[in-house]
Amino acid sequence: MTDLEKSMESMITVFNKYAHDGKHGKALTKKELRKLIEAELPNFLKTQKNPNTVDHIMKDLDQNKDDVLDFEEFMPFIAGLTMACEKYCSMSAKKK
Repeated sequence: MTDLEKSMESMITVFNKYAHDGKHGKALTKKELRKLIEAELPNFLKTQKNPNTVDHIMKDLDQNKDDVLDFEEFMPFIAGLTMACEKYCSMSAKKK
């Protein structure tokens, strides 16, 4: 597999590790999303000043308002964080 294919497989694997089987397939509850973020993105939560960060993320991403995130709803969060990290790295490289 290519690096990109491995990355895609990794995102799917991580999502499935924390998600439960629901009536419409795999999905994350708010509690499962918190566990995923705490385990897989520990530095993200440490930098957040608002204790309700996970609540806000869940509300913003849950497009169909069923109180769970399927993979399609989860991916914009990962994409957004990845873009923010890339921007931060680019800005840091320019300062050096």
